[in-house]
Amino acid sequence: MAWVLKMDEAVEAGLVHDFDASLSGIGQELGAGAYSMSDVLALPIFKEEDSGLTLDGDPKQPPFQYILCAATSPAVKLHDESLTYLNQGQSYEIRMLDNRKVGDVPEISGKLVKSIIRVVFHDRRLQYTEHQQLEGWKWNRPGDRLLDLDIPMSVGVIDIRTNPGQLNAVEFLWDPAKRTSVFIQVHCISTEFTPRKHGGEKGVAFRVQVDTFTQNENGDYTDHVHSASCQIKVFKPKGADRKQKTDREKMEKRTAHEKEKYQPSYDTTILSECSPWPVTSATYVSDSPAPASTLTSAQQSTCSIPESDSSSPNHQGEGMSQGSSEQLHPSATIQEAQQWLLRHRFATYARLFANFSGADLLKLTREDLVQICGPADGIRLYNALKSRTIRPRLTIYVCQEQPSGAPLERQPDAGHGDHGDGAVYVYHAIYLEEMAASEVTRKLAAAFNVPLHQINQVYRQGPTGIHVLLSDQVVQNFQDESCFLFATVKAENGEGLHIILK
Repeated sequence: MAWVLKMDEAVEAGLVHDFDASLSGIGQELGAGAYSMSDVLALPIFKEEDSGLTLDGDPKQPPFQYILCAATSPAVKLHDESLTYLNQGQSYEIRMLDNRKVGDVPEISGKLVKSIIRVVFHDRRLQYTEHQQLEGWKWNRPGDRLLDLDIPMSVGVIDIRTNPGQLNAVEFLWDPAKRTSVFIQVHCISTEFTPRKHGGEKGVAFRVQVDTFTQNENGDYTDHVHSASCQIKVFKPKGADRKQKTDREKMEKRTAHEKEKYQPSYDTTILSECSPWPVTSATYVSDSPAPASTLTSAQQSTCSIPESDSSSPNHQGEGMSQGSSEQLHPSATIQEAQQWLLRHRFATYARLFANFSGADLLKLTREDLVQICGPADGIRLYNALKSRTIRPRLTIYVCQEQPSGAPLERQPDAGHGDHGDGAVYVYHAIYLEEMAASEVTRKLAAAFNVPLHQINQVYRQGPTGIHVLLSDQVVQNFQDESCFLFATVKAENGEGLHIILK
């Protein structure tokens, strides 16, 4: 009997030992990370389900979707964010898609929305010093922008605007109901913002972010509806293609088990939802475009840079009458020099020349300005600074036949234009930039206060008193600095009048 009890105790002890061993093995397997629940929950399928489910169980669908037509890198681990390589200055399409279901966000239906595309830093540390980073880049690359739109290739966008103070952003209006694609060009490269520039450094990552807004009650596009972004790196021309090929070759050398830890490469990049970019006082809000009703008539994409109202150039001859007032004077103060830059459409470089007086600007050579502002704007600024009044192609002098005012006293050694009664009459100088009869008519009307619409014909009195109809050919045969008397006669039908140059 005692022997039986000992056998039972031995069997029971063996079973306990086997059970403890089995539990120990399970613990070791869990400790080794073979079945880590944190890893399982981190899979994209669980992330999408977690973020996509709302309280009522219906999936949440964003109103818009943006697709960057550039391939993602195959060398990105499974749980990391996708990475896309871009070439500097190359145009890449971003498709703007309406992703709404029937009845979703009804306030957008039939209306335009505004989107702002930005190139920003991915690294949080660089985001805190973004202003200093961009100012340094701007100093090294004067006249350039970090982000531009390829307007001729873009489709469905209206009222494209770029702010000289925001070199990394561009905004536009678009209709979600129509096909819309914008082509972006990123001009900065990732290695320009690395601490050391000795070659071979790992470039910083950027983000392409799209923020979309609708109109508020006041007609301003400030009501945020959607934001999405993706991670990019920018290389010198053809560099992105080489980097993509290198990553693909590296992945081909890996085993099938190692490849499972990396994301597949896709031909396009879908921008992921994110928080809206923070708005500062110097951003688009202060320069929001007009309400949609004023823009629906625009059929073509136009790019307008908000500058001073007086910056538009004069296309008529009236601009010449300002003479030296448009010429920058050496004694101009810093403030006057800034105003001159704005008037002549150089607002982009106003901050660059913030401490330059008129004398400082005039001392710059053509080579200096080309190096600072680039070839196009540098030459334009040099010509504006050194410009001289363009000599007219033809000058004529015209005096009214019967002046209403009293004649001036005759001056000694007076030339032609004096009369036998000892009086000198006042002549108007007419400067012609175009040898055309229409310009003569327009400037005669302005000089003698005659309504232009009342002038029927202009004649030149020829030999034996005949009246020769003033044509372009007649004007082209005028002798420079010819003198004429100005007379008017009523038209035969009593409507309007004729001008006769004697």
